[in-house]
Amino acid sequence: MTRIIDSLDEVSGPYDALFVDLWGCLHDGYRAFPEAVSALARYRAGGGRVVLLTNSPRPRPAVVRQLGKIGVPRAVWDEIASSGDAAQAAMLAGAVGRRVFHLGPAVDTAFFTDMAEDIAASGPPVERVALTEAEGIVCTGLLDDETETPEDYRATLLYAKNAGMKLLCANPDIVVDRGTQRIYCAGALAALYTEMGGESLYFGKPHPPIYDLARRRLAALGTAVADARILCIGDGIATDIRGATGEDMDSLFISGGLAAEETGTDGQPDPAQLAAYLDAARMSPDFTIGHLR
Repeated sequence: MTRIIDSLDEVSGPYDALFVDLWGCLHDGYRAFPEAVSALARYRAGGGRVVLLTNSPRPRPAVVRQLGKIGVPRAVWDEIASSGDAAQAAMLAGAVGRRVFHLGPAVDTAFFTDMAEDIAASGPPVERVALTEAEGIVCTGLLDDETETPEDYRATLLYAKNAGMKLLCANPDIVVDRGTQRIYCAGALAALYTEMGGESLYFGKPHPPIYDLARRRLAALGTAVADARILCIGDGIATDIRGATGEDMDSLFISGGLAAEETGTDGQPDPAQLAAYLDAARMSPDFTIGHLR
């Protein structure tokens, strides 16, 4: 049974590092959450390390720029590991071929050029080409996530499936909340592709590659931290909490994010609704709080 807590301070003592989700936990796509910022600042002031672990399809340099624009202070985190980083490494290794079709908005084209120093190329260069010339697909999201749904891409995905292409999903999230609007992510397209009989490859949460990358970047800070001393924090039951469980790490579920309605979160979750939600998801986070604070 999960333990409902009032603040991060109640449980952070035994942990040397936090793996913290971004969207729905630290910001809503437009602005940083002041209480979450304060909580992480206090934790770091006590000597803890904070790795921001995000399913953003954007590579680390782009995530850093985005955080600055929406008001997340540089002082509250030590490192970042994104799904975009992990997916870049796989793309450069040839996971979906060397000639790829980019399925995603123009803002994500930096995925192909803007890379962290520890993301190394392996083999010949990867070339962006038209769908009809591609060996595989790199999916970073919908072209217009404010108006489109995955069904708008069925014809494109059918062509790719019939051509035997693999789809590299740079963001396993199905949906996120941007302000008050719920939007589809690359994971929704990858799920539809799999449903249609295509093969989708994932590298963000809850899959191992992004956790391996986070551990390496944490170790590069000069901090050797055992998994038992890492607390994973996030609002995605199928990504943040499932991923933590799969990595045998403790977790803090933010119930006021994606699952606010299902958990009856109004400040704090309703215990009965929370229990029903977690039971249905077959997940048992160590701790739960309405919002990170």
